[in-house]
Amino acid sequence: MKQYGAEFFGTFWLVLGGCGSAVLDAAFPELGIGFLGVAFAFGLTVLTMVYAVGHVSGAHLNPAVSIGLWAGGRFPACKLLPYIIAQCLGAIVAGGVLYIIVIGKADFTSIGGFASNGYGEHSPGGYSLLSGLVTEIVMTMMFLFVILSVTHKNAPSGFAGIAIGLCLTLIHLISIPVTNTSVNPARSLGVAIYAGDWALAQLWLFWVAPIAGAMLGALIYNFINSED
Repeated sequence: MKQYGAEFFGTFWLVLGGCGSAVLDAAFPELGIGFLGVAFAFGLTVLTMVYAVGHVSGAHLNPAVSIGLWAGGRFPACKLLPYIIAQCLGAIVAGGVLYIIVIGKADFTSIGGFASNGYGEHSPGGYSLLSGLVTEIVMTMMFLFVILSVTHKNAPSGFAGIAIGLCLTLIHLISIPVTNTSVNPARSLGVAIYAGDWALAQLWLFWVAPIAGAMLGALIYNFINSED
């Protein structure tokens, strides 16, 4: 239960910190942090949680990561579903906290896209479904490859959190204009529930693509690190 609790709170922090920065700060009048700030916010949430709860649960914070670690032979199948449930619940609660904050603004009218992921007309840069699919698969593939590599027993110890956090930052710098960057089904679910409408209709992509990418990343890692 401690592991599941760690995944809940870790994913809660990732969604609140990452999506919160996008919703509250990205375009704040005159002091907006923009895409660069949002990218670093997501990276910092993962970096801080790797060191905060990594010793308890491994700090997956992401269903695709859990599935990728399983595919890479680093995680038991019996824990997959409980981890994914804990991650999704943490993301949904974080989305709820962010929603309460947003509706408290004096001139509130609508939550808008609420940092949801999308393609086509709901892509920040107007990118197509195919562009979104390829982006999410490749970005998640590289994320899992990095995670598995920097947590290898022969990798320098103590630096995994930094590498993982910076990798997620880089992924956001590349892909925010395309899909608003998911690479994490729980992150997508946690805000799409409150945005509703198109965000829920397009949510399937941000489950299918990250999971496919994670498994592909695990396969590539296993191939490169095979002893044959």
